Amino acid sequence: MKYQENSYTMNEQLLESGRVYRTAHLRRWSANPTRLAAHLTERGALRRLSHGLYYAPRQSRFGETPPSEAALLETFLNGSPYVLTGPARWNALGLGSTALFAHPLVYNMKRSGKLDLGGRTFLFRQVAFPLGPTPEWFVVDLLRNAEAAGASRSTLEANLARAVAIGRFDADMLLAMASRYGRLQEQDAVRRALAIAR
Repeated sequence: MKYQENSYTMNEQLLESGRVYRTAHLRRWSANPTRLAAHLTERGALRRLSHGLYYAPRQSRFGETPPSEAALLETFLNGSPYVLTGPARWNALGLGSTALFAHPLVYNMKRSGKLDLGGRTFLFRQVAFPLGPTPEWFVVDLLRNAEAAGASRSTLEANLARAVAIGRFDADMLLAMASRYGRLQEQDAVRRALAIAR
């Protein structure tokens, strides 16, 4: 039993605080990672976030901090690419949307639906997206989600035309993002806005 206790203590020391782990990540320290996760959780070295997902707590001067969204999503999606989008990104474009969502919107290649991860709820959608999204891509995404963003398409188009005219967005990049990731509706909206901007 003493050997087992020493083994658990050693494993606790190897955990990186603030990191999110899958049960499979613990396989490097144990032939039975599920049992190891249970013991480390009992000892407080890990916190269970959801089935097969754990967090090594990080302490700050204000107490224990939750995992970052990035750490949570990166591990949950097992390194698969994703883009966090929604009102925070759309509203920052300055095109007139003032939407608020209860849950962050996560575009990815693996999951769809609403999921709870560590007390936070995310809305996952399998949607095509660029690996390095530009502001112009977020504009196309906003146009696609205009109704959910609480903005009228005509207002968005007029504001986009003004923003392009003063150089806030690249016209060629907007056309490229609309052509690649937008539906016909978004492509037409971008073309109309660009025509007004010229």
